[in-house]
Amino acid sequence: MCGIVGYTGKRDAKEIILNGLYRLEYRGYDSAGISLYNQQTKRYELYKDAGRVDHLARIVEDVPYSNSGIGHTRWATHGKVNQLNAHPHMSKNNRFTIVHNGVIENYKNLRDTYLQDHRFSSETDTEVIVALIDYFSHTMPVKEAITTTLKRLQGSYALLILDQEEPSKMYAAKHKSPLLIGRGKDDYVVASDLMAMVGVCDAFIALEDETFVVIEAQKIILYNLDHQPQSLQFQTLDYTDELADKGAHPHYMIKEIMEQPIIIRRILEKYFSEEKLALDPALIKEIKASERIYILAAGTSMHAGYVAKTMIETIVRMPVEVHIASEFAYHPPVLSKKPFFMLISQSGETADLVACLKKIKALNAKTCTVTNVKTSTLAREADFTLEIYAGPEIAVASTKAYTAQIAVLVLLAYALSGKETWDIRYEYSKLSQAMESFLEHYEEMHQITKQTFTKFHAFYIGRGVDYYVGLEAALKLKEISYIHTEGYAAGELKHGTIALIEDQTPVIALITTKEVALNTRSNLHEVASRGANTLTIVTESLKEVGDTVVLPDVHPYLTPILTVLPTQLFAYYAALERGLDIDKPRNLAKSVTVE
Repeated sequence: MCGIVGYTGKRDAKEIILNGLYRLEYRGYDSAGISLYNQQTKRYELYKDAGRVDHLARIVEDVPYSNSGIGHTRWATHGKVNQLNAHPHMSKNNRFTIVHNGVIENYKNLRDTYLQDHRFSSETDTEVIVALIDYFSHTMPVKEAITTTLKRLQGSYALLILDQEEPSKMYAAKHKSPLLIGRGKDDYVVASDLMAMVGVCDAFIALEDETFVVIEAQKIILYNLDHQPQSLQFQTLDYTDELADKGAHPHYMIKEIMEQPIIIRRILEKYFSEEKLALDPALIKEIKASERIYILAAGTSMHAGYVAKTMIETIVRMPVEVHIASEFAYHPPVLSKKPFFMLISQSGETADLVACLKKIKALNAKTCTVTNVKTSTLAREADFTLEIYAGPEIAVASTKAYTAQIAVLVLLAYALSGKETWDIRYEYSKLSQAMESFLEHYEEMHQITKQTFTKFHAFYIGRGVDYYVGLEAALKLKEISYIHTEGYAAGELKHGTIALIEDQTPVIALITTKEVALNTRSNLHEVASRGANTLTIVTESLKEVGDTVVLPDVHPYLTPILTVLPTQLFAYYAALERGLDIDKPRNLAKSVTVE
């Protein structure tokens, strides 16, 4: 998502905001801007442009000391990458200035209902928000104008708002997109990420949905949208150099789980050019010329391959086979006359896949590596490479690389289909927001984990693509918590596996496909009647009373990326409860470079 940093206090706002934006720049943004209070003119002045934070820093290099301001780094969701669409945005009369993270789904309707005569200078949904605040401010106080606007927004937002007529005040509001308030000795920082306030603040609070804050000098008041004051409970910002590369998280694994919404946006940024999906035309041509795709992988990457198989066959109607790399290398199947090979590896150094590649080259078949390391052996030696842009994955148990692999392969399927039947950029943005919304409350999974994973055995069940997600969920739980866990096709339980069900055996069902939802629930009833401790992970449209984890609805092709999140957290907290080395589980290594 985009990055927000705001500051008010006695120190140099420009320096603090820019430093915060630099710390958020790893998210890969395309434009940046800042609004700073000018002590001489007694007004907030705006500076913004396309480009990175370095470019913005040069623009404001000679701007004098300011004690208040807001800044933003943007990843485009509405409108092209240019100065006009960069944040902050101002109302037409320059009274209000805002920065915004999130997506407003009904911005067109709001524009047509309230702002028919308004001339917009950008293509963003954000400008609709600031125009609405200005519109309502003509007939009501500013606080009421803000909340009246917020109540009309559908979607997600994290907002910082400035008012030229009351420059000593800063307003912040939040729904679904994260926003934190940091408190220092004589100042406050408002940011979308904890990293932006490190070194400035010693305490922070994460805002709840549908709340807004008024910050003035050394006073801060939290309200709900009905203007009722809410209690503020700051917690200590305990950050040391030892944790620097963990982003203030206790383990790399949880940090990497939390990064996944950002990576979805980064993938779109990397694979789109001028609103068009930009995959190598030669790659698309070679795959289309083949008769069958063979996906070779191991472990987590193989599970991503199974999901990709479902999506490619569904979207493209092209046959796909998934093979365990270590088996294929020495026991290859009978191949089609025109095969195309996809090799999936986080590191690009997986020994089993390197062995496969040597055999494939002898066949003169075309290959593509899907990897996180574009300089790796597999990337260098394959005919094509699809980089997943997950960034360094330090924890041995892969999380963000898995979801990134699926995300990139769904883009490939879309490109192969040649049918623009759905707005893929919008759906990926919606997915990222849904992931972020769920992860805002990630600690709720801790209590569920403590109540559920109390035995030495556990099962994940599902049908179709949910079965494949269940395989990955089971692997994640077993490899870091050491709980023996299996993923099963739900319909297979009664063909033998149900004999393993004992009192309180955890059985977690994944339910995201309408056609088989009732079938899976029926299988869950079968194990419940035999004493199993049953849980469900379902999507909003399929929920029933009593379901455990309910996730937002996203495009069906992207659902597996969302449904794996709670299972990753179950694994993390199960290991945490057992006091295990989460990032370095026993007997495992990050890159398997031996056969």
